[in-house]
Amino acid sequence: MSGLSRETRLQIMLDDSELAAIDDWRFEQRMPSRAAAIRELLQIGLRSVTNGPADPGRPSSDFGVFKKKEKSDE
Repeated sequence: MSGLSRETRLQIMLDDSELAAIDDWRFEQRMPSRAAAIRELLQIGLRSVTNGPADPGRPSSDFGVFKKKEKSDE
């Protein structure tokens, strides 16, 4: 044990706009760190209403922070 209260590390991949959205929210909320902001956002999301179980056939790239533009939207 390292003595930390949080010993599990979770790595995720974000694009620039997703990271900017997290950082903007963090600074608006005066959160002490990016990690604290992400933990708070996770708590908010877990308390919110969900859309039900995800389709197991959907790839993880479908679950971004921002909705992808369709070809017709460009």
